[in-house]
Amino acid sequence: MIRINENYLKLQASYLFSDIAKRVAAFQQANPQKKVIKLGIGDVTRALPDACIKALHTAVDEMAQDHSFRGYGPEQGYDFLREIIAKEDFQARGANIQPDEIFVSDGAKCDTGNMQEIFSSDCTVAITDPVYPVYVDTNVMAGRTGEARDGRYQGLVYLDGNKSNGFIPDLPRERVDLIYLCFPNNPTGAMVTREQLKSWVDYARSNQAMILYDAAYEAFIQDERLPHSIYEIEGAEEVAIEFRSFSKTAGFTGTRCAFTVVPKACRAFTESGKEVSINSLWNRRHTTKFNSVSYPVQRAAEAVYSSEGKTQVKALIGYYMNNARYIREQMESLGYDCIGGENSPYLWIDGKRNSWEFFDLLLEKAAVVCTPGAGFGKCGEGYIRISAFNSFDNVKGAMERIGQVLK
Repeated sequence: MIRINENYLKLQASYLFSDIAKRVAAFQQANPQKKVIKLGIGDVTRALPDACIKALHTAVDEMAQDHSFRGYGPEQGYDFLREIIAKEDFQARGANIQPDEIFVSDGAKCDTGNMQEIFSSDCTVAITDPVYPVYVDTNVMAGRTGEARDGRYQGLVYLDGNKSNGFIPDLPRERVDLIYLCFPNNPTGAMVTREQLKSWVDYARSNQAMILYDAAYEAFIQDERLPHSIYEIEGAEEVAIEFRSFSKTAGFTGTRCAFTVVPKACRAFTESGKEVSINSLWNRRHTTKFNSVSYPVQRAAEAVYSSEGKTQVKALIGYYMNNARYIREQMESLGYDCIGGENSPYLWIDGKRNSWEFFDLLLEKAAVVCTPGAGFGKCGEGYIRISAFNSFDNVKGAMERIGQVLK
């Protein structure tokens, strides 16, 4: 008798964004005359930078000629991309990351979900709450949790974020093995200082723990006093794996390219206490289960670091951050407390009511889609997330509608 992995049955009813999509589809079917403005899922809306488009075209032309055609590429990524990532994103900020510590992939979501595979099934996992659901669900699938009770899975260590701590949770009060951190945070938009991040690194070093650090939104940081990478903190290369993405930085949500940094100094242990290189394990997993991002897409990603590309990406990020500032100003003028929108494209708003009720109110009365905070965890109840990823005209129109409803 063929059996299933019954851990999948522990997963709560549906994936958050699938549930939102179903509600929006039902509303649109019932109200075909209303234009819905989506400020919910974090999908970009503006075209790829021109430098990336040019690089794509050039690479596609290469693929059309026998002498320049490329078949399977190196699973870890082409050297031209790994080298420029190491130089521009890390070495330029004082972090000694080398090209062979960078693994190119088709998305940070995939990597953050897959990374847990190389760690023991009985690892104690700590997650912040509110949390990006992928961190939780992939560990449920792997069997590291018990059943969900009152919105939380038994076996996980939840680190509460709330208004009193600015949605920057305290360190674990107990020893844990794996720690998921995301800064600038999705969903709340909160950002850690260098000193706060150092305390996490110090904890991990003292407790032989590993930090899985999701920095997918680092390009949106406006305050240069804040760290862009965990490797700017001394000793982090021993206890941290960092995930990056071109999805929001350069609009690659549909183009698909990201990378994960696994320093050679990163170590974990066998049951007998023997040290094992995480870099070598991830390389083995990556080469077995992944077959490289396409050559044209990697050339497009390389173009992000050209002088033309840097200028265009900066303008792209500036556009979305202008949206974020406008949303924050408008919500605060309506009397709602917000965080985020300063170093992140997300606004985390105290809705003063049940999250899903607020979601339904904005959908049904304003035809505006947000994301209910309760979908990100118990501590998200009462909040909504609004994304700045849309045109300014749509953002302005959405805020006018919201203003009419909430006044």
